[in-house]
Amino acid sequence: MKTVYERADIVPLLAEIFRELGYQGTSLSRITERTGIGKGSLYHFFPGGKEEMAGAVLADVDSWFEQAIYRPLRHGDTREAIVAMLADVNAYFRSGRRICLVGAFALDETRERFSAAVADYFIRWVAALRSALIRAGCAEEEAQALAEEAVAGIQGALVLSRALDDTAVFTRSLQTLAKRLDAVMQ
Repeated sequence: MKTVYERADIVPLLAEIFRELGYQGTSLSRITERTGIGKGSLYHFFPGGKEEMAGAVLADVDSWFEQAIYRPLRHGDTREAIVAMLADVNAYFRSGRRICLVGAFALDETRERFSAAVADYFIRWVAALRSALIRAGCAEEEAQALAEEAVAGIQGALVLSRALDDTAVFTRSLQTLAKRLDAVMQ
């Protein structure tokens, strides 16, 4: 097993622990148990403890979405950016097997603690998709409604896919969404 020396190496490990156990269920003991990283090392990298760890995880998720999803939607070829968004979302959420950590933080007791980061994630996703749809010729109101529907559909499909333990639900939802978005770009 690789010895972890950098903070950036720890963040993805923390993300999976928070995904699996939630914020409330994640303790420093559980983190050290699952990562093999001692409490002293964790506090070295994250002096603010668990809250700082969760903040770093949310910042990492935000950075990935900015690079892979939001920026291409805002500035790239509309059709290519939307197709890439759906493919990247499918890969990121592992065809519905991986929960949305931001969505999970929005629903549990941590909501108030991370409300700004959670809201920003969804606002920026909707705004970026809305921007792409407007460039594709959608009226502003239609683009806003469709962007909200798309993000809500992705999030809902994640929940349903996990609840039913059926990744086909997520795949079908993305396929339906792809057809819906393609239809408005013609």
